[in-house]
Amino acid sequence: MSQPPDGRATRGLITMAAACYATNVAFGLGVATGVIDNRRIHWVHHALFIATGSVTALALAASAVQRRPAGLPLLLAVGPLAALPYAGGRLRRHATVAGMAAPSFVTALILAWRRH
Repeated sequence: MSQPPDGRATRGLITMAAACYATNVAFGLGVATGVIDNRRIHWVHHALFIATGSVTALALAASAVQRRPAGLPLLLAVGPLAALPYAGGRLRRHATVAGMAAPSFVTALILAWRRH
């Protein structure tokens, strides 16, 4: 008989998704405040966004396969992440839409790392 999954893959992928999201937010804040000049590295923000979306999708899949509810809050992040490319580059709108995903990542991290 096979052992039930212990959730390590889900925990790791949720952590990676949250780290990608946090890194992208930090990069965006750096650009917005002028700390980072991204004129020559504009692609970095886009690459971080693609990584965030991809790893979030993997975390959702792992959560479903392993039947771990920790990934469920990430379903709420899908909407803002999907809308973000259409939010435009205007700082207030872009930051608002991006920030709407933050509670989902925080909640998923808490659920993934809590002791049972």
